[in-house]
Amino acid sequence: MPNVEIAHQRLHNQLINQHTFDKPADVVQWLGAVQAQDYEGAKWAVGQRLNGLSDSAIEQACTEGAILRTHLLRPTWHFVTPVDIRWMLALTAPRVNLLLSHYYRKLGLDDALFAQSNAVLTQALQGGRQLTRAELGTILQQAGIATKDLLRLTHIMIRAELDGVVCSGAKRGKQFTYALLEERAPQAKFLSHEAALAELAKRYFTGHGPATLKDYVWWSGLTVADARAGIEMVQPQLNHAIIAGQTYWFATAPPLATWQMPIAHLLPNYDEYIVGYTDRSAVYDAQPIQNLDTRGNVLFNYIIVIDGKVVGTWKRTFKKEIVIVELTPFAPLSPTEFEAVTAAAQRYGEFLGLTVVLV
Repeated sequence: MPNVEIAHQRLHNQLINQHTFDKPADVVQWLGAVQAQDYEGAKWAVGQRLNGLSDSAIEQACTEGAILRTHLLRPTWHFVTPVDIRWMLALTAPRVNLLLSHYYRKLGLDDALFAQSNAVLTQALQGGRQLTRAELGTILQQAGIATKDLLRLTHIMIRAELDGVVCSGAKRGKQFTYALLEERAPQAKFLSHEAALAELAKRYFTGHGPATLKDYVWWSGLTVADARAGIEMVQPQLNHAIIAGQTYWFATAPPLATWQMPIAHLLPNYDEYIVGYTDRSAVYDAQPIQNLDTRGNVLFNYIIVIDGKVVGTWKRTFKKEIVIVELTPFAPLSPTEFEAVTAAAQRYGEFLGLTVVLV
């Protein structure tokens, strides 16, 4: 299985080159979770995997709670469905808390304080109330919990998410709010530890494969032992191939190159196509740092993908009724490649409901 085949299978399995679903929650559930600290980018990550839905449709799904945004897996924001949030938190939150333990100690946060802050937050949000972080910070401060340090407040709220107390509420204008998880996701499933290990492994390799154990450990945040145990439990449902001594796991392999090449995609930063793997060599050849942002990491950039390979970066600038898409390819694009990128930019404009100006 050469790199080009790995890339093409991932495009298919990640729903980038095939659009199977019509509802945003179905895409999130298929992938397991979608990294979402860049909220606008994450909405495009979901939208481009659907059949013609707009940014406003993804926003509405978040407003209604069909998609929730919270901290799980690695210590960052993710989209997750209400039905999956409880069992996924139970499985991954202990690992995230371990990763954050240094900050907890540095900020003077311990289990006794978290118990107190969680109780205050529960009381403040009961009855369907949805409040901003600043509003909750004021309430915590009035209860005798110091929150004037923004970093301290941030970690108090993260811990409340990891403890299954709060999750995202509906946006209020441009501000994000929190709501009680028990009120936002009453249909959440609970799974045993073993069942959760199996379910997460199945979701990952179905929606992200072909991928390795090391990739899965990175994405899930689980220990190697737990990740391997999950794979072993679902191994009969997976295929595998050994490449350069590495075992790649995946569900049913799709037929290759069933689309007319070249085909381009303008992916957001932190898209699962990149962030879902620790080894990105199948889709990305290291490029000179001047083609990336100041941190020099493809993860932090909006990326141009042609036929599965990252070939450059892009930026967007919003003006009245238009979005300016500025391309920075690593090498000059051929006329057919530029035509494919133009079509991708047009799809992005249609998603936003804006006219695209391509630079």
